[in-house]
Amino acid sequence: MQTFTLYYSSPLGKLKMQCTSEHLSALVFTEDENEAEQDHPILQQCTRELNEYFEGGRKAFTLPLKQHGTPFQSKVWELLLKIPYGKTISYNELSKQYGDLKAIRAVASANGRNNLAIIVPCHRVIGSNQSLTGYAGGLWRKKWLLEHEAKFHSGVQTFGF
Repeated sequence: MQTFTLYYSSPLGKLKMQCTSEHLSALVFTEDENEAEQDHPILQQCTRELNEYFEGGRKAFTLPLKQHGTPFQSKVWELLLKIPYGKTISYNELSKQYGDLKAIRAVASANGRNNLAIIVPCHRVIGSNQSLTGYAGGLWRKKWLLEHEAKFHSGVQTFGF
């Protein structure tokens, strides 16, 4: 299956976008641009939606998504998609939503293996004490994303970090 790659310059640094002919399969922060770029309509749509998100207008993405993982990881990623824009939940709450509070470490690990940054909003998961914990893109990016969403969210939410 052919993979198409394009790089996107965001306020948070370079993002590598990848898709197949049917789905967006990766959106990851990167420092490298080693792969040749090959445009595709899904990558064009991703660029438009990211532009709208960073401008504060887009609160949900409509891209066709598919990332490879175990059934457990896929279920956690589905739960992440249900976290509303501008809101956060704890890893504990995410484990409860999964249906097994004892699986908190596995849920956190699946959250960290999300390969669709921003779009599958793993940045919206925080510590039970409202602290920033873990983000593959770096905690400064997580903080920026949460503050960005809070600024454009219709409700008022303050963060203690």
